Amino acid sequence: MPGKTLYHRMKSFNTRFAANYGRGVGPTRVTLLLTTRGRKSGQARVTPLQYEEADGLVYLASARGAAADWYKNACADPLVHVQLQDRAFDARAEAVTDAARIADFIELRIRRHPLMVRLILHLVDRLPLRYTRADLERLCAEKAMLILHPLPPDVR
Repeated sequence: MPGKTLYHRMKSFNTRFAANYGRGVGPTRVTLLLTTRGRKSGQARVTPLQYEEADGLVYLASARGAAADWYKNACADPLVHVQLQDRAFDARAEAVTDAARIADFIELRIRRHPLMVRLILHLVDRLPLRYTRADLERLCAEKAMLILHPLPPDVR
């Protein structure tokens, strides 16, 4: 469809992905569905995102940094909803822009998914295959991350 922006294509993809996710179709072991409240519209916005879980928290990195709509929405209203495989829960989103903390997260992702994450970082972000911690922190200075703190079931 001519004239469609990447944003519009991704929005359409996200809707189909979310519908399939509920049926267990797609990469449900590495993605979750994050529901935020639109900062302008007030409408629920569902975004599929890759994640990592560690120590009872859920980590999401934004490849577009603080410019990603889902990130901006979570900063405006940090109460979010998460669908993670067959679990659903509400959480409070903590915004993180510290390059060192984001680099720690990326290193965790590389340890858990070495081929996929290194390839993405190399092809998309142009991170050298033999990178240093300084290279990674320079890259992460342009990124942003959310840490999702699950809320007890009776809070919201």
